[in-house]
Amino acid sequence: MSRMRRALCGANLRRVVQVACFLLFAWLFVAARLRAGTELNPALGLFFWIDPLLLVATWLSGHAVPAIALLALVTVVVTVLFGRVFCGWVCPLGTLHAGAGAVCDRVWPNRKRRDHWSPRQRTKYYLLAGLLAMALIGGHWATLFDPIVFLYRSLTVAVLPGFQWAVDEGTTAIYQADPGVGSWRLASATEPARGFLRRHVFAVENQTFLGAAVILTLFVATLLANAWRRRFWCRYLCPLGAMLGVLAWRPLVRRKVAAEGCNQCDLCASACHGAAASAPGSQWKPSECFSCFNCSESCRRQSLSFSLTVPWRREPAIESVDLSKRMLAASMLGGLAGLWLLRSGPQSSASRLGYQARGLWFHPDLIRPPGSRGERDFLQRCTACGLCMKVCPTGGLQPALFEAGLEGLWTPRLVPRLGYCDFDCNLCTQVCPTEAIQPLSIPEKQETRLGLAGFDTSRCIPYAYGRDCMVCEEHCPIPDKAIYSLDVEIRDRNGEMKTIKRPYVDPDLCIGCGVCESVCPLKDRPGIRVASANESRNPANQPILPEDDLY
Repeated sequence: MSRMRRALCGANLRRVVQVACFLLFAWLFVAARLRAGTELNPALGLFFWIDPLLLVATWLSGHAVPAIALLALVTVVVTVLFGRVFCGWVCPLGTLHAGAGAVCDRVWPNRKRRDHWSPRQRTKYYLLAGLLAMALIGGHWATLFDPIVFLYRSLTVAVLPGFQWAVDEGTTAIYQADPGVGSWRLASATEPARGFLRRHVFAVENQTFLGAAVILTLFVATLLANAWRRRFWCRYLCPLGAMLGVLAWRPLVRRKVAAEGCNQCDLCASACHGAAASAPGSQWKPSECFSCFNCSESCRRQSLSFSLTVPWRREPAIESVDLSKRMLAASMLGGLAGLWLLRSGPQSSASRLGYQARGLWFHPDLIRPPGSRGERDFLQRCTACGLCMKVCPTGGLQPALFEAGLEGLWTPRLVPRLGYCDFDCNLCTQVCPTEAIQPLSIPEKQETRLGLAGFDTSRCIPYAYGRDCMVCEEHCPIPDKAIYSLDVEIRDRNGEMKTIKRPYVDPDLCIGCGVCESVCPLKDRPGIRVASANESRNPANQPILPEDDLY
């Protein structure tokens, strides 16, 4: 093969496609910076829609998938024909791990070793079996480990806000110190850069997310693991890689080794990121191969190549992963036991039954985005990917911690103290890749009740301190105002009567958008707070009956 042909058909072509796919993912991630009323880019969920694990897990747990998610079948067909091309060429998280591994090789040049297949690489297959067993009875935790979801959530919740904080603090420090040379000031360069990032990259000023430290720690830990084994996540933990490995057990494109030219130098194993060979020479496991062509590029004798072959042909050089049936059964039982553990708390009863069987209790802080399905269906579909949080223009959508139990970890909820639900915005209802949040038009969204606001009379200024404050009424976005005021006479400390305006909430009009709580002058503990009561999606959580039903 000529040098030009090898350059166009081998690892160099893969690197070009890999970088292009990563840049596309990054562009779609940045493009999710939207304002209320702006036109939605229909491609924002592209990488979620071509993900077979999301398709299978959502179908098993929710028994339905959006039609566009069937694009994942393209990935399935490509994998069956050509092997784990998605892992080696397309997956953005795989690209990050490959880059992290390259950095580790440069920092520690003596650490490069000839990696052969290890039985520990079976771990991801057993993890996949347990997660799919969990999905079969309604547990959607498989998507928490999905690489596309994992990367998107990490970037949204931890990496981008951290970068924004570093930019804001750094440029502010430079502006205040005013360093420069002569009349030129460094701030003349940093301030325009900061303005550009604010306009085109950062979604919300001073944006922050609850639980970001844990998510960031997990993300950084997976990258640092490449110092021990290159593409550690892909080899040992990735359930999507395991699913694609099962599909790629006998692909059309296979590795060929010319026995007369191979001296078993094992340079191919040194370049292999997937540890797909169990020994020097021709032994090869297609289920572990990323189709990256690093091995053929590293072969100095040009005795290793990839070529098309008939799918039914058996070759002694091809080895299976040889999974243990006993371990697969144990993994599936472990998944079922894990789901029982996730649903053992009081919050999880609501997710199964639609109401709290243990005490009829609903978590007041579990305020779901508009368009969210009933809690059970919501948890069976939600991937906790963070896309709805990314597009929220106020930063009010936050990852849940334990408000929905362990089963609802990192799923979206509205936290009005950090940001409200914009009355004229329906972006979160348009971007959900699995339709856990159903599409709503603006008029439909404006009639959807997320919860119900209520005054804390021990904190609200007119109630507790006898002074006028109508900030909440002024900012209420409901056309007829869900917050109204009445004149009330009170006696001051001198015994004199005076008239103040006390606010009240009309439960028939309040939709629980959280604007009132967000703008309350009391920032430590607002005098008006929104709870999940009266939410449209949950007929069991309706304490306020229409007046016509009372008579």
